[in-house]
Amino acid sequence: MAHIQYTDGLVREYVLFRGFSNTLKSFDAELKNDKDKSFRVDKIIDHLMQLIQAHDLQGLRDLWAHLNSHLFRNLEHSYTAAVNKLEQSILKFYLIIAYMSNKPDKINEFFSKLAPELVSQSEWKEWFFFPFCKTPEDHSAFAVCFTKQWQDTLLISLHNFLSTIYQCMPQPTISKVETESSLLRKLQEENTQLRTKLQSIQQQTASAAAAAAAAAAAGTSHQSRLTSFNDQKYTLDGKTRYSTRSAGNAQSLNDIIPFDIPPPAHIVDDFYIIAQESNNIGNAAESQARGLKSLIRNISSGGSPVLGRKDTASDRNKRRSGSVGSRSNWIHG
Repeated sequence: MAHIQYTDGLVREYVLFRGFSNTLKSFDAELKNDKDKSFRVDKIIDHLMQLIQAHDLQGLRDLWAHLNSHLFRNLEHSYTAAVNKLEQSILKFYLIIAYMSNKPDKINEFFSKLAPELVSQSEWKEWFFFPFCKTPEDHSAFAVCFTKQWQDTLLISLHNFLSTIYQCMPQPTISKVETESSLLRKLQEENTQLRTKLQSIQQQTASAAAAAAAAAAAGTSHQSRLTSFNDQKYTLDGKTRYSTRSAGNAQSLNDIIPFDIPPPAHIVDDFYIIAQESNNIGNAAESQARGLKSLIRNISSGGSPVLGRKDTASDRNKRRSGSVGSRSNWIHG
């Protein structure tokens, strides 16, 4: 609740700005006697301990009544038992400090003032014996309250209880100024960081797109150079004669220089091969016809290899002995 002090400063500044001098004096006087201590729990606990150490029973009761009317009565009914237990523990702590400070008159004053209120409560029945007990620190009903653990636990529990209430209680609009201002500054800082991050991402995206476009343009240029290189025709001496791809304006046929390609040494075509085969077939047929004519001529002239061979001696003798008869019989028969 530190922002409450800032809010008090705003109110004081506004009252001073308006010239409300009497209001400003009253406001400063009430701030000095503020029992809530600007809702600072540590200040309230310190004030409570000062009242107990000073044996100021009335001041202690007034402080608790103020807390009860401004804070505790707004709590839900389920917290009533906790508030009552804390109050009773604070009163017992007051008696312990009075005994340890050797203040029997303060102990008697306590019971004389609060007896009508405490007599109806069962947990206080044994405590009415407290002023008459010689060694209350050894009595089973009072010994636990003399331990440091119990006293520290009481103060810590009260501190946590008040802190929780102050954090949950509704705040006036003017007290939210500092909180909302801090939240607004935080949101503005986050917004600035996000904008910077967004600009960085946009720049990276633009750079990546530009690099991709440059790479694509470089690839297209390289491809066009390769295509132009492939389209160009070269002569035997390595000089470019023409290109099959027109660049801008169409190139006329008269501007194209033909290749200097020498004719082949021998002209060979299918018709020539067919003519050669036909001549070969004709020569073979003519040769075969001449062979048949020669064979017939040899047969008719008696010059065949069989009829024209030389006769042996026996054949000549036989032919001499019976040649006439045989030939005449063959002729006449």
